[in-house]
Amino acid sequence: MPYTVDFENVATTGLESSPVADALAGLRANEARYYRNKYDHVFTVSPAGEAPEVLDWVNRILSKERDLAISSRPLEVTSFEVDGLRMAYVFYESGLSINVMYGIEDGKKRAVGFKLSQGMEVPEELASRFKFARQKSKLAGEIRGSFFVIKGEY
Repeated sequence: MPYTVDFENVATTGLESSPVADALAGLRANEARYYRNKYDHVFTVSPAGEAPEVLDWVNRILSKERDLAISSRPLEVTSFEVDGLRMAYVFYESGLSINVMYGIEDGKKRAVGFKLSQGMEVPEELASRFKFARQKSKLAGEIRGSFFVIKGEY
């Protein structure tokens, strides 16, 4: 069942099995606030099993672009379009969030972003391949993030 993320009253709904559920909920709320403020978009997530096409698309990009497979269990996904961008998010049990920003028109920005919830270790599959910058968030505490540019067509 879809869940509309409330960034004013942060809840762990759908994320309860994560060892960093509170921090992951804050990270998810941080993303919801960003899209509401910038694009007036309501951030709604679904259990990963209810939208396998979103997870498949993200996994295909990770595999083809960087030969990456995430070992953590995906909990929630979302996919939407704003301002000429196709966006997809996957929130993982470990506290990892992956987003794909894919410009619909040729020549537009296309990238994959990784965000780590406060309190989680850098996943082994990412640790030696990416450097993570830190940013502060009122909702999520300290977020560590990294990204790469997508070169292929998806």
